[in-house]
Amino acid sequence: MNAKRIDDWIRSSKDTAQPLAGVRVLVRSDLNVPLKDGRIADDTRIRASAETLRKLCQAGARVVVCSHLGRPKGKTDPALSLGPITAALAQQLDTPVSFSEDCVGPTAHSKVAALEDGQVLLLENLRFHQGETENEPSFATELAHLADHYVNDAFGTAHRAHASTVGVVSRVAQSAAGELLHHEVAQLEAVLNPKRPLLCLLGGAKVSDKLGVLEALAERADALAIGGAMAYTFVSARGEGTGTSLVEPDRIEAARSVEKAAAESGCRLLLPQDHVVAQSMDPQATTQVVEQIPDGSMGLDIGPKTAQDYAQEAQKAQTIFWNGPMGVFEIEAFASGTESVASGVAESAAFSVVGGGDSLAAINRLSLGSAISHLSTGGGASLEFVQGLTLPGLAALER
Repeated sequence: MNAKRIDDWIRSSKDTAQPLAGVRVLVRSDLNVPLKDGRIADDTRIRASAETLRKLCQAGARVVVCSHLGRPKGKTDPALSLGPITAALAQQLDTPVSFSEDCVGPTAHSKVAALEDGQVLLLENLRFHQGETENEPSFATELAHLADHYVNDAFGTAHRAHASTVGVVSRVAQSAAGELLHHEVAQLEAVLNPKRPLLCLLGGAKVSDKLGVLEALAERADALAIGGAMAYTFVSARGEGTGTSLVEPDRIEAARSVEKAAAESGCRLLLPQDHVVAQSMDPQATTQVVEQIPDGSMGLDIGPKTAQDYAQEAQKAQTIFWNGPMGVFEIEAFASGTESVASGVAESAAFSVVGGGDSLAAINRLSLGSAISHLSTGGGASLEFVQGLTLPGLAALER
């Protein structure tokens, strides 16, 4: 990745003790953590953001952190305030973190002005302002006025051309990539230039959500294993029965095209050979394992034979990329396939990258994180990166 790093700033300073003393640094972090009843359900992204912030504090910078949380769609929503994140961030940094009730305007300016060297301020949710997602020049300018330098450390939003990821870059004196962003790019480049065999495991609800990455990986991977509800569009494309499973009729031809591309490139396209089915997506529903889905039943997880096959594929691979659950993972009755694949990936000696909320949740629930080479903080961003697409947030820094 051809972008400056924080260390470049530190090395260029004549002050060896506090090379960034007096410098206001706006850091775009990804603190978009899942909340449950107002509490943080998973602090992975907060922990991942800490290294960059800690390095800046130690260098004497006055650190201004900005992030989004959820999708408030340009309106203030108290349930999506970053206020409750402040304590968790302070705990990770082992230093107090103050909070600004707005990310721009007089409140933000006064809070930034009060910062001293090595101190940290967290701004309110960027997406409370429509200008953030629309990359409005005026909003980007307001953000830029809060700082001298800018750091993008939010890989999870690097595929978005927002004010805080793209617009602000040209409006500050210097910009750099954070430690997390650099690490993410380095790890994912190993998927773009893999040791072979390369196994890609893709799950999720809809083919339409992942059509681009399916098409790209069908031409690059040695094996492409598909699970989740989107598998049933492929099953239907082969002319097999799918009962009442989720199928996208308008994506049948796209599924056939992906399968054709895989065949032409020598990629083995793997689909479920057995299924966990039920009459409804109900935690109390009676389930059964079948090889052919009967009328009136819906496939809600890959079956045990398929899970074993996919896990065995992981043992043969040298590089693994996994994004998306194999079934309705949030319901225990349909979580076995995802958990089996998680265990298979963890037990493999391959270089492994796992991204996407449900995939990471499975890894964390089974305490397998230490066995995975890289846990990506960016689901959508990692999918676009492994397609070889240009991510706006990265391109802005490289310019």
